[in-house]
Amino acid sequence: MIHTLINNLTIISYLLSAFLIAKNKNTPHTGLFQHLHPLTLGWIAVLLHTTTVTQQLFTPEGLNLNFFTAGSLVSNILVWLFLLATLTRSPIDKLAIAIFPIAALMVGLQSHIEIKPQILANHAWQMNLHILTSIIAFSLFNIAAFQAVLLAIQDHQLHSHRPHKLVLSLPPLQTMELLLFQMIGTGMLFLSGSLLSGFFFLEDLFAQHLAHKTILSLLAWIVFGILLSGRIRYGWRGKKAIRGTIIGFIFLTLAYFGSKLALELILQRV
Repeated sequence: MIHTLINNLTIISYLLSAFLIAKNKNTPHTGLFQHLHPLTLGWIAVLLHTTTVTQQLFTPEGLNLNFFTAGSLVSNILVWLFLLATLTRSPIDKLAIAIFPIAALMVGLQSHIEIKPQILANHAWQMNLHILTSIIAFSLFNIAAFQAVLLAIQDHQLHSHRPHKLVLSLPPLQTMELLLFQMIGTGMLFLSGSLLSGFFFLEDLFAQHLAHKTILSLLAWIVFGILLSGRIRYGWRGKKAIRGTIIGFIFLTLAYFGSKLALELILQRV
């Protein structure tokens, strides 16, 4: 009963925060949340989300990283990274319009759809380091992908000379592009750490269930590496930056969740 209540409060807080930010209001004019900043609701939601995902993640047998728990964990870390970035006065508040509903969806799926746990037995610190850097890297590139989509919308509407209120409230294109490459650069550090720790600490990195993950992660690393090099050497921006970010993110998504989707939900295997 309490677990269900926490999940529902988490979902409501995420969605209400995203709605108020989409309306471009710092505070709602009436009602219970009259003097509450929309991002405050986001902080409340992520704290509740952390509580519920932790209960599902940690079991006496080890870490439960089935499809929905892993998705909820990634979205939780994604929200944490986003909210921490807002504390640095980085003008990315509008990304909450995409990030918060996705986090709410993952909380709902985790709490309402039961699938067989996938227990990852307790490992040495090397494996934990690999898992942690992988999840953080994927979460950072999630933010970069959302930023790229928002940048594409902004670029299209500004060129159509009929920008929406949401677009007008965003920072200039140059600032948005700079933020995008900052996120990609930070994500590359963690993705590189994930790949290096995998090469050094995993014995069968190209085994049957790991080969596609390794190859797709390497392809993503190459795409993002080329994108950063192009930015530094040739000043790449605009559509090249957007397309490169989306392509790299697709590779990572397939690497991180492609096999889990096929094995756990379609084939119902672990």
